[in-house]
Amino acid sequence: MKPPPFTYVAATSVAEAVAALAAHDGEAKVIAGGQSLVPMLNFRLLAPAALVDINGIRELDFVDATADGGLRIGALTRHYTLLTSPDVAERFPVLGEAMRHVAHLAIRNRGTIGGSLSHADPAAELPMMVTLLDATLTVAGPGGERQLAAADFFDGALTTVLAEDELLTTITLPPLPQPHGWGFHEFAQRAGDFALAAAAVVLTADDGAAANVRLAVMGVDENPSRIAAAEAALVGQPVSDDTIAAAAAAVREAVDPPEDLHGSATYRRHLVGGLVERAIRDAWARATGNAGGAA
Repeated sequence: MKPPPFTYVAATSVAEAVAALAAHDGEAKVIAGGQSLVPMLNFRLLAPAALVDINGIRELDFVDATADGGLRIGALTRHYTLLTSPDVAERFPVLGEAMRHVAHLAIRNRGTIGGSLSHADPAAELPMMVTLLDATLTVAGPGGERQLAAADFFDGALTTVLAEDELLTTITLPPLPQPHGWGFHEFAQRAGDFALAAAAVVLTADDGAAANVRLAVMGVDENPSRIAAAEAALVGQPVSDDTIAAAAAAVREAVDPPEDLHGSATYRRHLVGGLVERAIRDAWARATGNAGGAA
């Protein structure tokens, strides 16, 4: 299979990339790692007039620790860099764990954080991670830069609020409370496959009760999402079988899973509840210093 013909533009700056996108009036696509775009071109699912290659914009490839305990990540940063970054491991270990589940090594070596977020696959790990971690996404366009909360960036399956002439440039993660516990679990039919569902939790322990709870899921709706009712079921409560069950029930009630040949909506709803329970138990074990019991 071969892609349809297109004009190729190799951008060396953000301004040059934005200008190229604007010049093609919505008929251009950005290419970086190409792990999603190239198969879509080869299957003729897309036929852009131009591809704007941003691999030459080296200033978009970075992971910088910020003074407040957060991170700034360039959109050209590869998945493997996040997986192996000491700063990610120290400050956002749940993100490093999620990167272990991204496809296969070859794809992790080429795929970029900006590409995954802009592609907005409902079963991809990075959209859920930026939602869980309250990231701010910086977008560049002809009128300059704008900042978006991760929760406002995704607009449905494979859809974001990016304009045709805009480029995602930077992801900023605010610091997490320290010390915190975290848990991440996903289920895929085979290693490297897209997940049927996944859940992630971060929280702290405050005098025997859960605090600062964040709980996100993916693969069970058009967008990754935080589940406020599940978080509320845990906040201020000791983490017990009852509170864990209440949080899982709140998740099952909130989600609207798709149906396909891999599983029914009922199956996915049941599955994500089980993953939530496991993620909460792991997060609580780490928050209370009992990480040896986290599976």
